[in-house]
Amino acid sequence: MSQRIQRVNQLIKEQIGQLLLKEIDFGSILVTITEVATAADLSQTKIKISIMPTEKGEQALRILKKNIFQLQQGLNEKLTMKTVPKIIFEIDQAEVKSKRIEEILGDLEKIKKD
Repeated sequence: MSQRIQRVNQLIKEQIGQLLLKEIDFGSILVTITEVATAADLSQTKIKISIMPTEKGEQALRILKKNIFQLQQGLNEKLTMKTVPKIIFEIDQAEVKSKRIEEILGDLEKIKKD
């Protein structure tokens, strides 16, 4: 990944984080940006989010999709780039996978003790 794309990713992460904090009401859901991956041609950027509680992931995605135009406009205003990437939100599955691994390891410990 080029240094330019890394800088763009960091800038988008900061700006979207501020917009989520100030503009979007998630109620009792905690949304955290875990990763930003921008295409080399700056056509789109995938923003992976972590959601607590994990059961409300789909609800948080609906809220984000409902407000995507507002977020895109806010990003367009804050970034001074010729082309501002289109935003795509995804749930970061790493946390869900790590919980599952912990469960499996816990089960193995129980079996080992028996």
